[in-house]
Amino acid sequence: MTDLPTFGVEEEFLLVDHRDGAPVPRNQAVAEYAAARGVDLQLELTRCQVETTTAVMNSSGDLRAELTRLRRLATESAEAQRARLLAVALPPTVPHAFPVTTKERYGRIADRFGMIAHEQGISGCHVHVAVPDRAAAVDVSNRLRPYLHLLLALSANSAIYRNTDSGYASFRGVLWTRWPSAGPPPYFDSVESYDAVVDALTRAGAVLDDGMLYWDVRPSANFPTVEVRVADVPATVAETVLLATLIRAAVMMALDARERGEAVPRLADWTLRAAHWKAAHDGLDGEAMDLAGDCSVAPARVLLAGFIERLRPALEALGDYDMARDELARIAEQGNGAMRQCRAWRGRKEVADVIDELATATTTFEQLPP
Repeated sequence: MTDLPTFGVEEEFLLVDHRDGAPVPRNQAVAEYAAARGVDLQLELTRCQVETTTAVMNSSGDLRAELTRLRRLATESAEAQRARLLAVALPPTVPHAFPVTTKERYGRIADRFGMIAHEQGISGCHVHVAVPDRAAAVDVSNRLRPYLHLLLALSANSAIYRNTDSGYASFRGVLWTRWPSAGPPPYFDSVESYDAVVDALTRAGAVLDDGMLYWDVRPSANFPTVEVRVADVPATVAETVLLATLIRAAVMMALDARERGEAVPRLADWTLRAAHWKAAHDGLDGEAMDLAGDCSVAPARVLLAGFIERLRPALEALGDYDMARDELARIAEQGNGAMRQCRAWRGRKEVADVIDELATATTTFEQLPP
């Protein structure tokens, strides 16, 4: 645990009308306004979304400060264009349309995948952690598979969808699996086996390029990192910091296990799919499957607390163990994004209340312990 890998975070956000909360196609104008103020917002597949990207980070404290800065500036840029920035994984209202951003690659995706692309409007959070090479990235991806569903339960933030309670904490986690290369990834024996699968998917037209490998974890297509993509975009900065810290620690533990030559768990695909569905359905305040044990069912927050204990050597090396333990307890008590949405909805069953709650959470910058 002497090597502390760098990490970084990408957060996707929804742009909605400041009056009725409906998605609005203003990402180009919002990005141009932000660029004039020194912030580079990425344009997502639909014109109703933007993405922030942190610099390479060395600590959870630095990450918290960077995420706070980016959310504030992105919020200001959206408001300047008569929109609200929401950290939410699906639009709570019924969208009029999700026009595709004018980029050649996005146009090809829309033409190839039809309604899946045109009904996108899905916002996630992607965490990159540095690894030595592609072989390490493939091995680490294999080792993370038993825990990815717990990260989905932690970050769940898409309960209210199309003006109704979806019945899921993360309905994004369900809709996202419509893409042919999304969801829990296969087990790969080697870099060569990984590349062979990618080649087969490309030849079949199931992906256009390796950037469309939407698995919950993958070797990054562009950086020397392993990229975890399973999460909804969390409602608050504090939740994103906890999510990214746990992923960083999990990668450290996986690299350490690889160095020691520990066997990699081989889980059946159906087990991973069932665990993913269960986490998307129940979320943080429900139950989850214990894939690191006997596949029994237990409260998600209990399994997450056990996950933190499993990661304790890495978290202590990072100086983040107390923060992670305390933040999980606080979020479980106060509610993650899905729990906040459901509380706001239950009062009057008015989507405007959900929008207001999400807007407040997006710009709630809790000060975590240093």
